[in-house]
Amino acid sequence: MPWKECLVTDERLRFVLECLKAEDSMAAVCRRHGVSRRVGYKWLGRYQERGRDGLADRSRAARTHPNQVEAGLERRILAVRADHPTWGPRKLLAALARRLRDAGEDPADLPAASTVGQMLARAGLVVPRRRRHRSAWAPPAGPAARLPAGEGPNRLWCADFKGWFRTGDGSRCDPLTVTDAFSRYLLRCRIVTRPTTREARGLFEAAFREFGLPGAIRTDNGSPFASVGPLGLSRLSVWWLRLGIAHDRIDPGRPEQNGRHERMHLTLKREAATPPCRGPRAQQARFDAWRAEYNEQRPHEGLPGMATPASLYAPSPRAYPERLPEPCYPDGYVGRYVDETGKFRWDGAKVFVSHALECETVGLGPLASVDPAGPPVAGRYWRVRFAALDLGVFDAGRGRLLTPRERRHLLA
Repeated sequence: MPWKECLVTDERLRFVLECLKAEDSMAAVCRRHGVSRRVGYKWLGRYQERGRDGLADRSRAARTHPNQVEAGLERRILAVRADHPTWGPRKLLAALARRLRDAGEDPADLPAASTVGQMLARAGLVVPRRRRHRSAWAPPAGPAARLPAGEGPNRLWCADFKGWFRTGDGSRCDPLTVTDAFSRYLLRCRIVTRPTTREARGLFEAAFREFGLPGAIRTDNGSPFASVGPLGLSRLSVWWLRLGIAHDRIDPGRPEQNGRHERMHLTLKREAATPPCRGPRAQQARFDAWRAEYNEQRPHEGLPGMATPASLYAPSPRAYPERLPEPCYPDGYVGRYVDETGKFRWDGAKVFVSHALECETVGLGPLASVDPAGPPVAGRYWRVRFAALDLGVFDAGRGRLLTPRERRHLLA
């Protein structure tokens, strides 16, 4: 014999119908159904109010929540998101707090970033990322990225070419970017026709005239920033040295040593290059608009208090000179002109130093050293410098610059 199914609503309906017949008292009907008179009157009242639908269980969730975000505040957060579709919860909160302070309102009652994330998810504004599966083995961590010795604007600039891509009409887009390492201020984001020394020098010269000279510039080892010649010198880095700017090159294959700049490139790709515009002119206009937003509106999570780069940046007090200064050397140094073949003359012979130093003047200072093959030899070894950079040691006896291995045998 099959089991008889019995629903709670059916039992409540039987109870109500018995009460409506009025054959027994309410107390007697409640005793037969095993409920109190308070519960019996409750279900009778709900039936008289809504009929059979009133006998179903109601939600026990609280009608009000003390920590619930007001609807007006949620609309304001979503309005900021509409203006900046790629910003996350922390950036939205920082931008809204800035708007509230500008309007004279108190931003103390803003929700947590996790709450804003739930708002975005409910509104369908979040695309879940695919989780990466990492193997149990991980390569050993390398050295941390080198940072400037003293923090402050213009102590270190970072420069690099973002990976090229094609615009809608098939044109090649090769943007060159320059940032200030301290404030993350984006100084330049310009498309160049070709990644050459001439194109890069024109862009850097415009940046120097507008913002002044930095203390150093960090780049990778690619052209036109560096070369395969001695010390990686290039025509561009030689120009920087004459301006009193040190060239800080990262180790080969270690882009994380310029991690701040590389992270900016990821944001640039997501917000200003995906999808690309129809042509280079439209793409450059998009870069310019994004650069203004990046510097002046977008809160930066790497800065104290989620500040904007423009709030921490100030131009350099070192103005760009109208005339390129000649390199100066200490007393006792001898100047030698480097010809078009990258060589200077010494006792009638030509000594190669670097093609990047063509038409420049290097300085040679006497180096008191010990010859491993014999007694000290006066005037044989000379330290070669260009501006503030030591190029190596010149051996007048051999008529060439010593290799790094050979220099280790000399005792200064």
